Amino acid sequence: MTNPYEIAYQQSIEDPNTFWAKAAEDCHWYKKWDRVLDDTNKPFYRWFSGGQVNTCFNAVDLHIENGRGDQNAIIYDSPVTQTIKKITYNQLRDEVARFAGALAAQGVTKGDRVLIYMPMIAEALVAMLACARLGAVHSVVFGGFAAKELAVRIDDAKPKVIVSASCGIEVARVIAYKPLLDKAIDMAQFKPKACIIKQRPMEAAAMIDGRDFDWDDVVQDAQPHDCVPVAATDPLYILYTSGTTGIPKGVVRDNGGHLVALKWTMGAIYNIEAGDVYWAASDVGWVVGHSYIVYGPLLKGCTTIVFEGKPVGTPDAGVFWRVISEHKVKVMFTAPTAFRAIKREDPRAELMKNYDLSNFKALFLAGERLDPDTLKWAENSLGIPVIDHWWQTETGWAIAGNCLGLHHYPIKEGSPTKPAPGWNLQVVDPNCNPIKAGDIGALVVKLPLPPGTLPTLWNNDDGYIKAYLEEFPGYYKTADAGFIDEDGYVFVMSRTDDIINVAGHRLSTGAMEEVLADHPDVAECAVLGVDDKLKGQVPIGFLVLNAGVTRSPEEIIGETVQMVRDRIGPVASFKTATVVKRLPKTRSGKILRGTIQKIADNKPYKAPATIDDPVILDEMAEALSGIGYAKAKT
Repeated sequence: MTNPYEIAYQQSIEDPNTFWAKAAEDCHWYKKWDRVLDDTNKPFYRWFSGGQVNTCFNAVDLHIENGRGDQNAIIYDSPVTQTIKKITYNQLRDEVARFAGALAAQGVTKGDRVLIYMPMIAEALVAMLACARLGAVHSVVFGGFAAKELAVRIDDAKPKVIVSASCGIEVARVIAYKPLLDKAIDMAQFKPKACIIKQRPMEAAAMIDGRDFDWDDVVQDAQPHDCVPVAATDPLYILYTSGTTGIPKGVVRDNGGHLVALKWTMGAIYNIEAGDVYWAASDVGWVVGHSYIVYGPLLKGCTTIVFEGKPVGTPDAGVFWRVISEHKVKVMFTAPTAFRAIKREDPRAELMKNYDLSNFKALFLAGERLDPDTLKWAENSLGIPVIDHWWQTETGWAIAGNCLGLHHYPIKEGSPTKPAPGWNLQVVDPNCNPIKAGDIGALVVKLPLPPGTLPTLWNNDDGYIKAYLEEFPGYYKTADAGFIDEDGYVFVMSRTDDIINVAGHRLSTGAMEEVLADHPDVAECAVLGVDDKLKGQVPIGFLVLNAGVTRSPEEIIGETVQMVRDRIGPVASFKTATVVKRLPKTRSGKILRGTIQKIADNKPYKAPATIDDPVILDEMAEALSGIGYAKAKT
C-alpha cells in the first residue's frame, strides 16, 4: 500500500530538488534561488543558493498581507505573574519593527550578532524576530546558564548588543539576570557595545551608564525598521549545544532552508494549519523553543503559546490542561519529563476532568526517551494520539516521527516511528557497513542533510567535520545508537558520546568532570547519567580524593556540587556525588563509564575482559547503594 508519507519520503530521497522546491513555493522570496541543493562545495551543502528572503517577513508581515493581521500571533500565559497577554500579527509587526529600529540605532546591521539572555516573556520572541528583520544573527542563551557559560558564548559569538531582562521567575523564586550578565561581561574578553534590558516589576536591574539601556525607553524613541532581504544561505541564528567543553559548538541555522523546512513540518509532521493554536512547552533558549515556539508556528500563520511556568506547582498539576482548554490548543509539544511530573502529582489525572479538552488533537513528545509508562498514561488519560519523535539541536527538526499530516502509523512503544521525509537514516557498524534490520549500530544520516539542519558550526568548519562527518564518511553522525526494525520503525537506544539528557536538556558529563577535577582535593573523577523517573537522566559524580586529604567527604561533595552549579548552572541538575577509593578502568586506563552506569541502573553487566581489577566493580556497587542506586545486585 502506498500512502502520502511513503510518496513524500521516496521523492525527498530520490529527487530532493523537486521535493524541496515545491515546499519553497509556499514561502515569500525577494529573489528565487539559482539552485535548490548546492553541492558544489561538499561536504558543505547549501540550500536555495542564490535566493533572497527575510525570515521575519515570512513569519509576520506575510500573514498581514494574507488577511491575518487581527489574528493572535502570540498568547503569553504566565501563571507565575498571573498575566495573560494576547498579541495580534498587526501588533507583533509593529513591536518587532520598532525593536529592530532600536537595535539599528545601536549600530546593528546585517550579519552582526545579538545575544539574547531572557526569560519566557513575549519580548524574547520580539527580540529574535527583530534580529531576523534586520538580517542580524541572534544567539539565544538559556536563562538557567551561569555567568561562565554565558561568557564563553559572548567570546565565541562576539555580539554587538546583548538583550536581557532584569529577572526570570522559577515558580515562586525571582532569579536576577542582570548580575549574572554583568559578571559574564566582566569575565568575557569580548565586550558588547550595548545591553538592552527589559525591566520587570519583580526586580529592578542596576544599569551601567553609557552601556545599558532600558527596553521601554529605546523602543519609544525608535523608528520602525523594514525587513532587510538576505541571502538564503546567510545565517539566521547561532545556538550553542549545552555543556560542551573547550570551544563551544555554535550550531548555525541558515535563513532559506530553515524557513522552508520549518513551515513544511507544521503541516506534514504536526498536522497544523494556519489559524490553529500550537503550544510547545519549552524555553526559547533551547532548540525546541527556536523551532516550535517561535519560527515554525509563526511561519505557518498559527497562534503560538509562550508559557512562563512549570507543569506542576504553578499552581498545580492541572496547569497544562487549563492552558490547553482556555486557549483552544490543537497540538502540544513538550518533553516527557513534564508528563512524568504531572503523573507523579496526579496519577489518576483527576485535574484533567475540570477542563474542556475537545480542541486538543495530538500530543508530541521529544527531547529524551519516552518510557512506555508515560506513553500509556498520556494515551489513556487524553484519548488522543501521543507521538514520540526524535531530533537534536543540530538537526532543527525531527529526524524521525509519526508524520500525522501525511499518514498516522500505529505506535510502537519505544520508537519515534519512521524517518521523516528528507532523512536518509541508516544503521552502520564502526566500519560504516550497513547493519541488517533489528541489529543495533550507529544511527547515521546519508548526506546531504535536508534543509533546516546545520550547514556548519559558527566560525568552525573544521570542528563541524570532526564532530559530525569524519567518523562515518558520507554520513552525519547522530552520536546515537539504535536499530531500524523490519517494518522501518526507528529505535533510539543510547548516546555514543558523553552527552546525557536531563529533562530534555542535553548536557555534557565531560564538562561537569572538568569542573569537579578543578577542586583542590579531587585527584580523579567521573560523571555519568543514571536513570531518573522524573528527569529521564540525572548526573552523578564519583570522586577519588588526593592522598592525605583529611576533610570530611560530605564537605568536599557539597563544594563540588556548588562548583557545578556556579560554572554550568542549575540546569545541570548535579546534586549527587560519592567519594570512592578508585575508579574501574581498562588496562589502557579508560574509565568504564558504561559498566558503572549499568550497575547504577540495576541492569545486567559483565566485567569487561579488558578490566584492570574486577574487584573494583563490587566497590562501585557498594558506593552506589550508599547514595540510593544499585539496590538490586546483579
